[in-house]
Amino acid sequence: MASTRKPIISGNWKMHKNHFEAIQAVQKLHYRLDGDDHDNVVVTVHPPFTDLRSIQTIIESDRMKIELGAQNCHWEDQGAFTGEVAPPMLAKLDVAYVIVGHSERRQYFAETDETVNLKVKAVQAAGMIPIMCCGETLEQREAGEAESWVEGQIVAGLAGLGGDKVAALVIAYEPIWAIGTGRTATSEDAQAMCAHIRSVVSATFGPDAAAAVRIQYGGSVKPGNIAELMSQPDIDGALVGGASLEPDEFAALVQYRNH
Repeated sequence: MASTRKPIISGNWKMHKNHFEAIQAVQKLHYRLDGDDHDNVVVTVHPPFTDLRSIQTIIESDRMKIELGAQNCHWEDQGAFTGEVAPPMLAKLDVAYVIVGHSERRQYFAETDETVNLKVKAVQAAGMIPIMCCGETLEQREAGEAESWVEGQIVAGLAGLGGDKVAALVIAYEPIWAIGTGRTATSEDAQAMCAHIRSVVSATFGPDAAAAVRIQYGGSVKPGNIAELMSQPDIDGALVGGASLEPDEFAALVQYRNH
C-alpha cells in the first residue's frame, strides 16, 4: 500500500445494536486502541441511524479519535421522502463517512448505479466522505464478467465527478459471494480486482486521482486474514461486517500491523 494513502478500516454494523449496546461497544473499542493505532489507521464505525446521536456524544465527550459513519442516506437535502435521512442531517451529527451502494442496499432496496451516483455527490456536497461499494456475484465471477461488471459500477457510480472529488473518496470492493458467507477472496484475487479498480479510475479520472483514492476490501475480513490482505499494494483498508460487532475482534483488525 502506498505510504501516501492512510489505511481506513470501517465497521459496518448493519442492523445490529440498540443505542445502549452501541455506546458500550464504542467505549470498549476506544479502550482497546491507542494513539499509535489512530496515527496509522483511520477507524470508522457505522451504527444504525438510531445510534448516531448517542455515539456522537460519547466520541465528543471522551475525545475519541474514532470517526463516526452512517450506512446510507438519501440524495435530497430535505423533502417528502418518508423514512429517509438527508445528508445534511448526518453532517450535523458529525458523521464523517457514509457507506453508499452496499450490495445489500442494491439487492434488497433496488439501488442502482444511478441512485448511488446521486448519493455520492450528495454526501460530498454535505462535506462528508462517501465509501462507494462495488462488487460482483459468484455467477458473474465464474462467467468471467467480474472485471467488466465492477468497471461499469465504478464508471457509473462516479459519473460527473472531477478527479479531485474522486481522489477524496473511498471505494470498497466487496465480492458479494464473500459477504457473510465465511468465504474470502484470496489476497491475490482481492489485489487483482483492487488494482483493476485503480486502473479504471486512472483511465477515467486521471493518474492523480488513482494514486490518491483509497480502496477497501470487504467480505468476511477477520483477524486471521487481514494482515495478508493489507500487505497488497492496492488494498488500503477493509470494510468489515460481522467482525466489527465485537470490539476485541475489530480492534485486532485495526492492529493488523502487529500480526
